[in-house]
Amino acid sequence: MNGREINWIALIIVILLFVAVAIMGFMAARWRRTGEQGLHSLDEWGLGGRGFGTWITWFLLGGDLYTAYTFVAVPAAMWATGAVSGFFAVPYTIVLYPIIFIIMSRLWSVSHRHGFVTSADFVGGRYGSRWLSLAVAVTGIVATMPYIALQLVGIKAVLTVLGLGSSQNMLLTDMPLILAFVVLAAYTYTSGLRAPAMIAVVKDLLIYLSVIVAVIYLPIKFGGWDTIFGAAETKLGTVNQATGKPAGVFIPGPGNYSAYWTLALGSALALFMYPHSVTGVLASKARNTIRRNAAILPLYSLMLGFLALLGFVAIQAGTKPVDLDGSVNPQLVVPQLFLDHFPAWFAGIALAAIAIGALVPAAIMSIAAANLFTRNVYRDFFRPNVDAKTEANVSKIVSLVVKVGALIFVIAMDQSTAINMQLLGGIWILQTFPAVVVGLYTRWFDRWALLAGWAAGIAFGTISAYNVVNPVTHAHFGGSVAPIPGTDFSVYIAVSAFALNLIVSALLTLVLRALKVPTGEDTTRPSDYGADETDPKIVEIERTHRFVEPGGAPPVA
Repeated sequence: MNGREINWIALIIVILLFVAVAIMGFMAARWRRTGEQGLHSLDEWGLGGRGFGTWITWFLLGGDLYTAYTFVAVPAAMWATGAVSGFFAVPYTIVLYPIIFIIMSRLWSVSHRHGFVTSADFVGGRYGSRWLSLAVAVTGIVATMPYIALQLVGIKAVLTVLGLGSSQNMLLTDMPLILAFVVLAAYTYTSGLRAPAMIAVVKDLLIYLSVIVAVIYLPIKFGGWDTIFGAAETKLGTVNQATGKPAGVFIPGPGNYSAYWTLALGSALALFMYPHSVTGVLASKARNTIRRNAAILPLYSLMLGFLALLGFVAIQAGTKPVDLDGSVNPQLVVPQLFLDHFPAWFAGIALAAIAIGALVPAAIMSIAAANLFTRNVYRDFFRPNVDAKTEANVSKIVSLVVKVGALIFVIAMDQSTAINMQLLGGIWILQTFPAVVVGLYTRWFDRWALLAGWAAGIAFGTISAYNVVNPVTHAHFGGSVAPIPGTDFSVYIAVSAFALNLIVSALLTLVLRALKVPTGEDTTRPSDYGADETDPKIVEIERTHRFVEPGGAPPVA
């Protein structure tokens, strides 16, 4: 038997909103079409015609970066272990936006001038190396897969607190999840990036409504923030009998500073290396659109700060996030908090916002991963002369495969495995930073040196993460922070791996230059990195793209 009663009012609200956004997803196929060829090219299907303006890009990037798992996991971490594992997400998103302002506008310019669809396209053109491009592409695909899976964790949390599922009947438990992703797969296949761009508007408005109401109403109900912070400090300061240490960290002390700031900085550097982030950037219509978004996206950070504090509110509220098997599951904290302390109709709106919040990034992530495979594996290694229509069709099919893989991952494996894989994903994706971002400014690094540095960073990061053991479960991959080898200075593993990556790349570049090893052809020019939408070459490429016949050759830079 299922230990929970179904909350029918909240469930009906969730279903109605889900059906509404699904209809929007299918209708998006005809929204803002820029050419006569429909969605028969990666520019149209995978990048939305490269025509999104400031506000659509704002919603798209917000829906892309602030995922369902963000809204579930950040307050869950605050509830379970406190500020180091939870609140670091707020400063890291603040640090992120100057990086976007400076770096991503350059990537937009060079990508639009040369018709690049992925960051691996840029790396291949910049260094004249298919193998370095392949390394960036494979890293992006592998790092994105568990990220998609974790969106399912967000949907699963909503379904659990609504009363759907049973610890005895796994088919009943997983069927709503399967149906949701069948719908997601269908509208992504038919509408491409336009679907999540349109749905992101609804998702973000629902999230803003839910969070604003919650941070005003709940503190009033539970005695104000002083009482809430006091309850959190007491809980997190209680000694865990299994570890002999406090359960968490209310305010990071000196011993936690290095972990806190490296988590924030490393996460900020890594986030826009993810393929879905790059896809959101390249879909915008102008270089200055990116810069304007870097200025207004911090509104999401303000909302995230309030959302994180709901984890402390749940402590004072006495929220009990009990899973179907009777175990405590912190991921259920926020959905359970809304269901316990709001009218069922409003709880339904908030839970729908979380569920819809999974659909937007999952769609963008699957599209981005599919674009990487199509351009940097299929085209570069198997069919160099593939036409635009075939490219789009291959990408559509691969996007389905990626989603099915993520679904199987969540159904067949436990949640901790998905979280551990996401931990590794963050470590891995940061190792593409030297090839992509440094390449936007200088061609000094050698292509083979960058490949060796990438391999060293991947290996070191993976081994270091494996050696972190959870003190309670004794499982490997038990955390994201570890001491720098030979010291007691604990930092985010991705940052130490990144430092090793840079050292290996720099030293090996010096060696290869001394040996006069060929450096490969750079197809870009200095003028490419500052071009805007009025640049004649960009205008010509877009004109050619919009009127090319279906199945015709893609525009050539």
